[in-house]
Amino acid sequence: MTRRFATLLIPTAVIVSALGSAAYAGQGAGEPANQRPTVTFRAGVEVVSITAAVRDGRGRIVRNLKRSDFEIVDSGTSREIREFYTGEAPVSLAVLLDISGSMAVSGNIDRARHAVSVAMGLLAAGRDEAALYTFDAELQEVVPFTRDVDRVRRVKLEGRPWGITSLYDAVGTAARTVAARANRHRALLVITDGVDTGSTLTAPEVSGIASSIDVPVYLLTVVSPLDHPGGELSVVAADGTSTSTATLADLARWTGGSMRVASMTEHVKVAVDDLFEELRYQYLITFEPDPSPGWHPLEVRTRNKNLTVLARGGYMSGPARSEN
Repeated sequence: MTRRFATLLIPTAVIVSALGSAAYAGQGAGEPANQRPTVTFRAGVEVVSITAAVRDGRGRIVRNLKRSDFEIVDSGTSREIREFYTGEAPVSLAVLLDISGSMAVSGNIDRARHAVSVAMGLLAAGRDEAALYTFDAELQEVVPFTRDVDRVRRVKLEGRPWGITSLYDAVGTAARTVAARANRHRALLVITDGVDTGSTLTAPEVSGIASSIDVPVYLLTVVSPLDHPGGELSVVAADGTSTSTATLADLARWTGGSMRVASMTEHVKVAVDDLFEELRYQYLITFEPDPSPGWHPLEVRTRNKNLTVLARGGYMSGPARSEN
């Protein structure tokens, strides 16, 4: 954060919510119900986990699927599902707020502040954990991960946006922070106008980082009503008609997240509610991957071809490690 903005902005916060108890099948004895399976290594094989959300043809969350409903295709090869967890649970969510100079245009920063407030209102104190980052040229942690959600809610978001935007760099760094959390349902919510003027990482590089560590990136893009695709008073996914929007939409999709556009305060609650519904009800799947080093494209699908699965597009496999 630049010094000028720091004197104007009262700290913002990174929100990561701790997953609570989830109904599941195949969980190991003694493993806390609110944590992700520990990555284990047997005979030089790493166990990879995937979080997936599923929607039907009308865009509704699908909640009743079983292990047998899913297929995992790893580099073109079908993989057996080892563990399967399902059920609504608390959330680990990091909120990343853009405070760069471009956010001062057309009231975008006001819509972004409102989105942070709405997201905080959907978190349960003591059940979810939260933190908030802000970024312009640099990433700033304002409130560290905490289950005291009120601590984040008390943060005042004031001041005039300032500085260049290093959007992709901030997403890459924040995704790694979220990946360190033990909770099963976890994600990064980025609130931005989508304009990147200073990153050294590209969108594909950032999506590779996020998808390789299984962190879905959810994007809420705040824009002027004149720039809102689809028309007045609509909340729609980006249609790819502009280069920057298509790039952001791809970033979200590659990580297993999704993107929404908001140009009015009425849009914000609809968009954030929808994202939280998806995040709170995720399936967690583990499998034994191809042990060969490098990037492996991954496809998670259901046997019902009318359903859409949101999951990361690949993973990195490295040299085998021992359990000792």
